[in-house]
Amino acid sequence: MGVEAHATNERVTGRRWTVRLDPVGRGRADVRVSCSRPACAAQVLPSAAAGRTAAIAHLKAHLRAGPAPRPSVHCACRAEECHTHIRPAGPRERPVPWRCGGAVVLAVITDREGRWWQVMECCSRCAAAHPTAKVVATAPAAESSARRDGLRADTAAPAAPAAPAVTAAPAVPSVHAPTFSAISPHFSHSATASATATAVPQQASAPRSVARSAPRSARPTRKRPPRGRIAQRLVPHDLRPVALRDELTELGELFRAYQARTEPDLAVLADLHARKAEAFHAWAEATADTGLRLDAQRAEQAAATARLQHLHRIGQAPDGEGPAVVRLLTAPAQWKHARAVLAHVAENAPLPGAEARLLVVMVTLRTAQSGVGNLVGQDIKGLPLQDPQHLVEQLVESGWLGISGTVEELIASRPENPTRISVPSLTPDEDDPGPFTFGRKLRPKLSGWAQRVVGEKKLRKGKTGADVRLLALALATGSDGEGRLGPGGEGIGLDALSSWCSVDPGDLPDLVDRLTAADWLAEADVTGTLLTGRLTERVLPLGCPLT
Repeated sequence: MGVEAHATNERVTGRRWTVRLDPVGRGRADVRVSCSRPACAAQVLPSAAAGRTAAIAHLKAHLRAGPAPRPSVHCACRAEECHTHIRPAGPRERPVPWRCGGAVVLAVITDREGRWWQVMECCSRCAAAHPTAKVVATAPAAESSARRDGLRADTAAPAAPAAPAVTAAPAVPSVHAPTFSAISPHFSHSATASATATAVPQQASAPRSVARSAPRSARPTRKRPPRGRIAQRLVPHDLRPVALRDELTELGELFRAYQARTEPDLAVLADLHARKAEAFHAWAEATADTGLRLDAQRAEQAAATARLQHLHRIGQAPDGEGPAVVRLLTAPAQWKHARAVLAHVAENAPLPGAEARLLVVMVTLRTAQSGVGNLVGQDIKGLPLQDPQHLVEQLVESGWLGISGTVEELIASRPENPTRISVPSLTPDEDDPGPFTFGRKLRPKLSGWAQRVVGEKKLRKGKTGADVRLLALALATGSDGEGRLGPGGEGIGLDALSSWCSVDPGDLPDLVDRLTAADWLAEADVTGTLLTGRLTERVLPLGCPLT
């Protein structure tokens, strides 16, 4: 009778627990935070926000106190047939095959409404298949390789005493010195010992090559450094200098870690792009690759853009010396569209005079996108017009403006009952898409910007006329980023300003003085053909800088 022993190596299923946020009762604001782990008691919080904060804190406490993921466990997701990320097959569909793989990770999965959080000890493939999963820890790779080396050593160990049993067998059997196999059971009675002793000389007739064979040690595996990847490029193993190779590999890992962040950090992103530009320049010099040099230039541009966005976000100027200007219209495309509207009005105004032009500007911005819009009496009475009703009647009689109702009803209309207006020349059709190319979301922004400029507080308190308000619009769209008038601060032509404001060139100095008194202009100087100066810092947010 023989007994053979086998070592069992059954894998343990990975850990899994859930933290939930549930309402206490119907119609109540308080919520209950519960954890599926048996040692955790439920908590009742007064609101959903407080409950969500407590649930996340409870989950983080478990993650900090719990052990790291174990590399030898069975995937907890696979133990439940991966039903959370594999759609069940229909009656006429074949089931989708799925294989777990990768390192064992500790992943946190949550629903989109933030009602539960589940921690799973699963494989990296299942974690990547969950759309809301976030990996918080990964099992160390060195532990798995050490486990494989240990299994190899355990397999080779029983063969070591087997060779002496063959080569050291005596020529004459002896019951006093029996020889046993390393894996056979040992018995104490002499019959078995004698039988075993007589079997040894038969084994001694084996070939010498078998007798001389010794257990081979495991050949050491050659470990190469991990091959890095950055910007869809593989970093070569033989790249020299080694410091450059390590820098590129580290940058690739840092970029991937940044992409996994929940919130962006533009300062960190700018530093990463700057390091990438420097590393790619060195890589291009080492390999004479033009593509790498172009990637380095693009990385420099990305670093400058990210740094500028970061400075704007924290309220600093690009040079870092003062607060940035938070403009009402923020993008260069919006500034371009604002200038396009003023240029269209200057070329297509149906009536002469500054008051008519100012009213046409405001009505155009109300109907620019589709040719129709709403208007109330306050929109017209808030403008510096001597006879607004007569001016509206002139626009209606000229055919440029159409209204639903009478002019008196338009002047008397209130916000809760606006008057529908239309401008036929701005209505798009199949043959003519209209003079403007911006969408419906930008139109109210442009209209609000014009109302802020025309109705600026000091212009209203100074009781300035329509010509001064038109000059304010022209200067707001004709200055650079620092508020200097004209391209590069060289000034704006007097002929263009007088034509826009519908005044004689000789009347412009008086209008400039009124804007200076209203704290709109500083260092203003009217020469023979140019107006130079700059906008004051108070009105810089209303400007549309020249680009």
